[in-house]
Amino acid sequence: MEYRRLGNSGLKVSALSLGGWTTFGGSVKDQSLTRQIIVRAFESGVNFFDIADIYANGEAEKMMGAVLKEFPRHTLVISSKTFWPMSDDVNDRGLSRKHIFESVHKSLKRIGTDYVDMYFCHRYDVETDLEETARALDDLVHQGKILYWGTSEWSGAQIAEAVGIARRYNLYPPQVEQPQYNLLHRRIENEIIPITSPHGMGLVVWSPLASGLLTGKYDKSLPPDSRLAREDWLRDMVMKEERLARVRALKPIADKLGISRAQLALAWALHRPEISSVITGATRIEQLEDNLKALDVTLSEAVLKKLDELFPVE
Repeated sequence: MEYRRLGNSGLKVSALSLGGWTTFGGSVKDQSLTRQIIVRAFESGVNFFDIADIYANGEAEKMMGAVLKEFPRHTLVISSKTFWPMSDDVNDRGLSRKHIFESVHKSLKRIGTDYVDMYFCHRYDVETDLEETARALDDLVHQGKILYWGTSEWSGAQIAEAVGIARRYNLYPPQVEQPQYNLLHRRIENEIIPITSPHGMGLVVWSPLASGLLTGKYDKSLPPDSRLAREDWLRDMVMKEERLARVRALKPIADKLGISRAQLALAWALHRPEISSVITGATRIEQLEDNLKALDVTLSEAVLKKLDELFPVE
């Protein structure tokens, strides 16, 4: 396993990490299978495990936490997030001081840990003054409840504003952004990296396989047991014929390298030095092990050029 610095911090995270979005507590409800996957990931060198309170409405934190507590805490990097509504209560959402404090304590209890290494603002909150949010997170760092805080799916301007406020008031600044990043979704190259890199922020990216589209499993049809079959909103956003055509054209490139399209897509995301970790999901041991093989793939400049031509920055 390769370990990379989280931006200019001293924290090191595994290049490939394991997340709980749509899997643990969602498509995977078997605790024994959850344990098998997480233990195998840990044994393979994965030290970063990404969760959120909204994942299966807290169940992902409970299921992953039950397994993670088996390992020495210092060997783990655990993250969680807050923003999305967790109930119908008017204050049980957003990035107010009240919701942040209540959310982090609930997450810590569900995971079964005294602190999380990273705590993400899961989206930008237009209804809360950013200084309030930054001060609340700074307080949590001082209390030892979180070690670093970050943003997820924020715009470059919003991230820059957060850094500016932190510097102005001598607060801990955001250390990491968690954006979507894959061959079909490359906006961070022009919009986010020019902001995060100068500020020494790391990037931990999600959906590197575009919800499975880049694996080729949707080339001909929509498997009834697949994620896109279950999630209407995700299917409408991801599954477009123009995209499917480009994914099919990816197969000969992967075949020539003797790897799967999934491994090629993961290796492509890993090749960028700005990426601290690529967050993967797994519902089977075999899927996890297949993903881990991407760590052994080195892409030549010629292959990278072909991929740029097939999947240009849009």
